[in-house]
Amino acid sequence: MPGQILDREEYIEQAYFFRVYRERLQNNVPSQEILQTIQEEILATTRLPMAIDFLRAEILHNGRISTAMERLQHYFTPFQSFVICCAEEEASRFEQLIALEILQSEAQYHADGASPQGLFVYQFECIARNRLGYHEGLTAMARDPLYDEQFARWITQLNIRLGTLDLADIIFRASEHYGRRRRARQLRSGTQEEPKSAETCLFGDQEGRIAFANIGRDPMYFFAALQRQLGYPQVPRSKRADDYEKLPPFLEARLNKIEQRLKLIDMEIRGGIDLTKFYQSPGKRPDFSGLDISDAGNAPDE
Repeated sequence: MPGQILDREEYIEQAYFFRVYRERLQNNVPSQEILQTIQEEILATTRLPMAIDFLRAEILHNGRISTAMERLQHYFTPFQSFVICCAEEEASRFEQLIALEILQSEAQYHADGASPQGLFVYQFECIARNRLGYHEGLTAMARDPLYDEQFARWITQLNIRLGTLDLADIIFRASEHYGRRRRARQLRSGTQEEPKSAETCLFGDQEGRIAFANIGRDPMYFFAALQRQLGYPQVPRSKRADDYEKLPPFLEARLNKIEQRLKLIDMEIRGGIDLTKFYQSPGKRPDFSGLDISDAGNAPDE
């Protein structure tokens, strides 16, 4: 059964479900227990409690909820199933907590009134930032019910066009701003250009202007500009790398000591410690001629 756009209350409950699921996972609560208790908290007038019941039954059988979401295509979108599937892969470095936060932000954006343009930018940034794979990711995106047939066809063609053009240039060519600049160029030249391969006009003038200003730049700057100017949702980022960088002071000092000891052991294995490295001048021994050491042997014993 093909997907369909849900009611606003469904997206509100989905956002609540993904948020609570993520928070309780952080508290080391088992997924089976989370799905069993949260089902009673969801609004009963929505279809989400029945979906959660199916997710719980599926996780009891094979330990995954992505397979259940794939079977509930009339309720969960293919992109939601794709994100959870990437997080549940054993060899994946994509965190499940980040996946749930991504789905929470997406559901909240739907509840606030999502636009196809904003949803596309959000989903594409999720794929690019977390390296989820463009082929599978764009295929899942194109099947979202919010996109019409023209927009979905344009998304599926990105697999080929991304190899020759960057995203900002592609969006610029599919915007009203590109068509306006093209018509103005024709008026200035006084000639009517022969129509080339017609570019699909899917983005507005503002998106086209921002895209034109970011051609050739880092795509993350492009995403940030769209978020600032047009209020597109921000993509959650992993905090794991930041946690590794901020080590406790005592642990950092201990690691430094261990590193120094390993260096000394390595030097000893390779043939001894070269004390010349600690001289004041490389290759020159320190001069002790000015020191009076005649009474050194008469020092009292301690």
